Amino acid sequence: MTGELHVYSDAAAVAGAVADLFIDCGCTAQARRGKFHVALSGGNTPRTAYELLAQPQYSERISWSDVYIYFGDERCVPPDDEQSNYLMAHKAFLDTVPIPTANVHRMKGEIDPAAAARDYADVLRTDMGDPPVFDLVLLGLGPDGHTASLFPGTPPDTDSDALVRAVYAESQAMWRITVTPKVINAAATVAFAVEGGGKTAILKAVLEGPRDPVVHPAQIVNPSPGRLLWLVDSLAAGMLNGVSH
Repeated sequence: MTGELHVYSDAAAVAGAVADLFIDCGCTAQARRGKFHVALSGGNTPRTAYELLAQPQYSERISWSDVYIYFGDERCVPPDDEQSNYLMAHKAFLDTVPIPTANVHRMKGEIDPAAAARDYADVLRTDMGDPPVFDLVLLGLGPDGHTASLFPGTPPDTDSDALVRAVYAESQAMWRITVTPKVINAAATVAFAVEGGGKTAILKAVLEGPRDPVVHPAQIVNPSPGRLLWLVDSLAAGMLNGVSH
């Protein structure tokens, strides 16, 4: 298995761990460089974590004027669409915490997907270099082994040097925009949040099965020299070797 595995009692505990990690990585980065660059993911567990970040016990622990928000992927929808990761993050915490509007960098899901990918790659290069180095990248794990919008069937490092690419998700019949493994694996910390019995089999396959990133794109995530964390609940970890059940 690649990375550190941390097993929690339930989904709420995983969300708490994600929120704690956000604050810890943020404060460390701000102490070192005065800035915290983080790439958010979509999904239910991240939403709960973001809602925690809006609470005073979390929000008062970090300097929001020095937090810079980006997104690991996005559906090609307008920013006010209910499917938008950007909208979800705003509702969950960005509308509540005192972060400058200019510090939040969304993927432009409403324009041509290829143009949106090029535009976002330019933003990342301008802000963080090439490759851009995030302090924290948050990821989820799909039941098919995808992460961000890197889906099975295509080598996940396709056009990786482009940093961001447009992807047509056959299963959802829609275009999406995603950062590439080059961006993910350059990060100082990458964290997967995985919860629920529906993820038990795929988590085992990704962590303990044969390595084939075309089948399970999440397997390509291996930051170097950064650290990789798997924050999972006991249901998702139910089939893993060496985990008490």
